[in-house]
Amino acid sequence: MSLNFVIPPLASTLNAALQNKIDQKTKPRGSLGQLESLALQIGRIQNSLNPSLDKPCILIFAGDHGIVEAGVSAYPQTVTAQMIANFLAGGAAISVFAQQNNLELLIVDAGVNADLNSHPKLIDAKIRKSTQNFLNNPAMTSEECSKALQAGADQVLRQHQSGCRCIGFGEMGIGNSSSAALLMHRLTGLSLVRCVGRGTGLNDGQLRHKVTVLQRALNLHKGATEPLDVLATFGGFEIAMMVGAYLKAAELGMLILVDGFIAGTALLVAHKLHPRVLDYCVFSHISSEQGHLALLHQFNAKPLLNLELRLGEGSGIALAYPLVQSAVAFLNEMATFAEAGVDR
Repeated sequence: MSLNFVIPPLASTLNAALQNKIDQKTKPRGSLGQLESLALQIGRIQNSLNPSLDKPCILIFAGDHGIVEAGVSAYPQTVTAQMIANFLAGGAAISVFAQQNNLELLIVDAGVNADLNSHPKLIDAKIRKSTQNFLNNPAMTSEECSKALQAGADQVLRQHQSGCRCIGFGEMGIGNSSSAALLMHRLTGLSLVRCVGRGTGLNDGQLRHKVTVLQRALNLHKGATEPLDVLATFGGFEIAMMVGAYLKAAELGMLILVDGFIAGTALLVAHKLHPRVLDYCVFSHISSEQGHLALLHQFNAKPLLNLELRLGEGSGIALAYPLVQSAVAFLNEMATFAEAGVDR
């Protein structure tokens, strides 16, 4: 597999001017805390003193996982397709939060193990119905992984061409916390126990079983160590598409909002391939899923929220988006000392 993404360094020509604009606002320097660094980052990403959040969008990539056969989830695989129907009907948490904050929400069928009914908000990019059970074989072939990476990139390009400048990625796939844990373990070297969480709500016994199953998979695939090999061996089609989506969004200079643990492990793969991708990322929240804090430390990330979420779907992105709006709003609209006639 090969990738041809070219991610440019952030522009530096406006750094001093952006910082000066922030410091001239009617407030003590630094008093808006993290919003100030966020405004600076967004301005640098867009290379503009007046950044904008045109046509913000969340893409939810959905796919099923063969490892569910081994009993690693509290829910059956059929829930993936059922939840997609819920997304499209407007009944899911992400549906409500996206509508609340005027975020475009689109669902991408990356590899759901069902035939889904057509819908204006559903994009058919199915690679295959479910990955294979990685207790027996790699989750996907090298060719399937490449197709998924490209499909994710294509979805981002389509949104960018429609005028989108701010994008985030959610996921849906029963069993994908198992894939995420193995990706994190193999690519960071952190212990498996530290990376494995309760996912959809496993009890203690089910969690121990999950760890045992995943250790067996690791023993079977000791040769998978390079990022793309690890992704093909243990990943999901939705995770692979998110990897391609992150890389393309950064290449296009888009502001990327990052959700929780699953989305974070997809970003981990992208980061191993192209470290500059992190420059374009804003981390929406820290989840209560085991391993997410350690994953954020890998990125030296400072998330905007800590609400003990562990839902996925891009829910953290939708909840954090108003803070991103606030960072842009104060930069563009707040008066300076000179404009307001306020003594410094």
